[in-house]
Amino acid sequence: MKRLQTVQDLERLRRELASRAAPDAVIRVCSTGCRALGALDVCEALDGEIARRGLADRVRVVRVGCHGLCAGAVTMVIDPKGIFYQGVTAADVPEIIERTILGGKVVRRLCWTDGRKVVSRQDQVPFYKHQMRRVLRNCGVVDPKSLEDAVAHGAYAAAAQVLSTWTPEQVIDEVTRSGLRGRGGAGFPTGKKWQLARQAQGQPKYIICNADEGDPGAFMDRAVLEGDPHLVLEGMILGAYAIGAPRGFIYIRSEYPLAIECVEEALAQARQAGLLGPGILGTGFDFEMEVVRGAGAYVCGEETSLIESTAGRRATPRQRPPFPVTHGLFGRPTVVNNVETCANVPRIFELGAEKYADVGTEDSKGTKIFSLAGAVRHSGLVEVPLGRTLREIVFDIGGGIPEGRAFKAAQMGGPCGGCVPAAYLDLPISYSTPQDTGAIMGCGGVLVLDDTACMVDVARDIAAFAQEESCGKCIPCRVGTKRMCEILTRLTEGQAAPDDVERLESLAELLADVTSCGLAPNAVRTALRYFRGEFEAHVGGRQCPAGVCRALAAAPAP
Repeated sequence: MKRLQTVQDLERLRRELASRAAPDAVIRVCSTGCRALGALDVCEALDGEIARRGLADRVRVVRVGCHGLCAGAVTMVIDPKGIFYQGVTAADVPEIIERTILGGKVVRRLCWTDGRKVVSRQDQVPFYKHQMRRVLRNCGVVDPKSLEDAVAHGAYAAAAQVLSTWTPEQVIDEVTRSGLRGRGGAGFPTGKKWQLARQAQGQPKYIICNADEGDPGAFMDRAVLEGDPHLVLEGMILGAYAIGAPRGFIYIRSEYPLAIECVEEALAQARQAGLLGPGILGTGFDFEMEVVRGAGAYVCGEETSLIESTAGRRATPRQRPPFPVTHGLFGRPTVVNNVETCANVPRIFELGAEKYADVGTEDSKGTKIFSLAGAVRHSGLVEVPLGRTLREIVFDIGGGIPEGRAFKAAQMGGPCGGCVPAAYLDLPISYSTPQDTGAIMGCGGVLVLDDTACMVDVARDIAAFAQEESCGKCIPCRVGTKRMCEILTRLTEGQAAPDDVERLESLAELLADVTSCGLAPNAVRTALRYFRGEFEAHVGGRQCPAGVCRALAAAPAP
């Protein structure tokens, strides 16, 4: 792409792209998560069939990011009619071209169905119909490896406007008025964090995007980076301008090779186009970014650990204060925002702070992305306004529990989150309300458990994860998670002592209070709080009510 020298150059490019003749049909195939079930084979089959029929000038195939409905892999959307197909294989391609592209009819067996009705349009599928896709708006729409496609769909418009007409103080004020809070789990007000960093003494300042995403079952950040990387880069540019940072880092775990590939290509494209580097778009603002590959340590979800790792040191948390906004990377003022937080920033300037804040609750503004997994019919990525209930997410969007089973609990917020029982299905999800249950919203992972799950076994798995991922810096975590895992193992193997449940409870409470980073498993505490009878059955009755723990007898059927 020709280098863009000014804001006007960017707008001229956008108009030029909009004026280009559109093809008769655009087939958007999820080519990220759906790869595991043959998405690339589907794309190759489409390319071949389109070439064989001489349709290359009329039909375009786009390899896009995640559409969200992971349970339907391989998924595709055919525009301009928005036809949604799921479970597509390469063998289905000739029929799709013949019936849908040429014949204008849908292939009913590939459409979404609940067993009674068939829905062909994506916006009418219940999984999508009940969402509000702000951050995910272009995921599954744009080619993540095409800057032109991103620009055509609005990328960098907010940055161009802000860099050319706003002061950094005005940017911070707008973000503050929007009510945006950090989406990484802590929920700290983003505008306030930026203001503290801007006011801090010391140069240079840095901004870091946390794309480590270590929670098992969480894949929100990965999907955004793989589906719309320029949105995240634009958010970082706006944050860097606000705090006065000339350099930024995107910290991505090495287990995300496709995300790394997409981001590095997006960085190269933005740099070549004049959207990164010296004097961005002729505004005089200099900013550069690079990718840092993480080794996959869960503790890097804590920002001081991530900063240590970014600097090339061992990933361990440090005492606060001082906080990173005054003493962060290399001892300089540093802002750490996660992927979803960065991706929300351009939307604030597109909508305006007031309109952005119209969605959500009094203390939790905007939308939140959740990764819905486990015992649910329609697993995948869900974006809804903050304040929606767990019932709406699991049943209205996720389609409920398969095989006629009952909802038992949802593990929310990853290993440092908690287990929310059915009694709280109608509790609104925001930064404050999950805490009433003893759980946290966290980064947005939701693992659904049905009535076949053993909560003791679930707690043991989480404790084993915490033990494995402990950085080892503090004795309470290093030793305490091991002892917690030992007790839970005894419970699942029928070897528990009479006082093991009380010892487990005491240990869990202790770890919550004294560990350095606060990432000790809250899930054990909440599992004990809501399912204590199940734990006691593993001791006194030597039974596993769910029949999961093989060393114990299953409870008799009612």
